[in-house]
Amino acid sequence: MHRNQKRTMIRTILAAATATLSLATAAVALAGDVAPAPNGIDIPEDYKDWRVIGISHRTDNNSLRMILGNDAAIAAARAGRTNPWPDGAILAKIVMKDASHASWPAATVPGQFVHAEFMVKDNARYAATGGWGYARWLGADQTPYGKDANFVQECHGCHTPMKDNDYVFTKPVALP
Repeated sequence: MHRNQKRTMIRTILAAATATLSLATAAVALAGDVAPAPNGIDIPEDYKDWRVIGISHRTDNNSLRMILGNDAAIAAARAGRTNPWPDGAILAKIVMKDASHASWPAATVPGQFVHAEFMVKDNARYAATGGWGYARWLGADQTPYGKDANFVQECHGCHTPMKDNDYVFTKPVALP
């Protein structure tokens, strides 16, 4: 390889690395621009990197739900310590509309993003709602759900039938 070719290749690699870093920095900045829920809960910036705890499919509204957990939730799920979940555990539910796979129509796959919901376990802070703080962000622009902090009563009311399971519908997937 000639000297000029090496210089051109190095410049190209540096330009690509700089562009990638700029895009990553912009993405992080945008994640930080998401407004908090009306009750003050911030969307966890790293939730897209969390691991799967479970998956559910709702036939009443044709949606797939991927339930993710932060490190504390994953550790609790693996240890079977989910009733109750420990303080610090955060569960995320990523909701997508059902879609059919283009090459395999019998397969249901994730379609349009609907919203992201979070349950934050802090027994002291959220004692009035069973130790859980609730938050939801709608659509790709992640608009906070609820007009005021009282929206959590709607969330807690839905989860009340699961009181004997620490208000959580999700059963962690048991892997061999």
